[in-house]
Amino acid sequence: MEINLGKLAFDIDFHPSDNLVATGLIDGDLHLYRYSADNTSSDPVRVLEVHAHTESCRAARFINGGRALLTGSPDFSILATDVETGSTIARLDNAHEAAINRLINLTESTVASGDDDGCIKVWDTRERSCCNSFEAHEDYISDITFSSDAMKLLATSGDGTLSVCNLRRNKVQAQSEFSEDELLSVVLMKNGRKVVCGSQTGILLLYSWGCFKDCSDRFVDLSSNSIDTVLKLDEDRIITGSENGMINLVGILPNRIIQPIAEHSEYPVERLAFSHDKKFLGSIGHDQMLKLWDLDSILQGSRSTQRNENGVGDNDVDSDDEDEMDVDDNPSKSTKGNKTKNASIGHTVGDSNNFFADL
Repeated sequence: MEINLGKLAFDIDFHPSDNLVATGLIDGDLHLYRYSADNTSSDPVRVLEVHAHTESCRAARFINGGRALLTGSPDFSILATDVETGSTIARLDNAHEAAINRLINLTESTVASGDDDGCIKVWDTRERSCCNSFEAHEDYISDITFSSDAMKLLATSGDGTLSVCNLRRNKVQAQSEFSEDELLSVVLMKNGRKVVCGSQTGILLLYSWGCFKDCSDRFVDLSSNSIDTVLKLDEDRIITGSENGMINLVGILPNRIIQPIAEHSEYPVERLAFSHDKKFLGSIGHDQMLKLWDLDSILQGSRSTQRNENGVGDNDVDSDDEDEMDVDDNPSKSTKGNKTKNASIGHTVGDSNNFFADL
């Protein structure tokens, strides 16, 4: 199934329990589509169109069990939209001091946002305020993931580094050395023992948990094109979207290209996401298309593929089984100007706006 959006899309997210998929577009619009679960009926139908922002809608996430959609924009605002009616629930102007580039869900009541100046904020919907703020990077936040066991955010940036933000201590706990190019995507693998980052030159960098200063492995033969998005399929496999339009299934430790599984012609792949039941892989690209791929169909043959293809990394055996989830690397960076409120997830920041009052 595919949808011609007619405009460039920056983000995609699936409803947590219903057959709905949302996209944020370059003109500031938010679109919501209903798709068929059996993959044989008519094309997805647009059920909602909202002009959410005055500038592009770079980030979109379902929150509150799918009852609302949260969007972020270069206009510095975060908007909460009612999924049923399309009406505005709440808007926070000047949520960041720079363009908002990423939004992710952390828990049922917390989300994180990242901006073009390298700042990450955590919003608590129960406390209805910003509860953590981290000046983690010197350039834009390209991606964020969350370790729920350790209560830590991991972020990649255009400054070429990976950061680890401790939500309990409200500080940037660790930061990698500068890479040779921009880091664009990040996922946790191997039950939290490995962190995989995609880069602008097409190299996958692998870090061992607790040893974030330098990568422990590099997969250099995946692609000569930038790896713009990475999606975790299971503890051993990821799905990558690249600048050349290819979507690949990739094995991690041992590092190998298992097989190409989908494509956006020769247009860059912007973002990937799974449907709530993991039946569909959703992808958006610079061809202005939203594509829904039947996951079982595109993965056929991969389960029986045992051969290592070209590009096994330097260290194809995971020797970091003893890595602990709470190693503190004592970096020099720390968050400034925050005051403690509670110890549950973080701290109330300064004079936070009452953004989530109506959520």
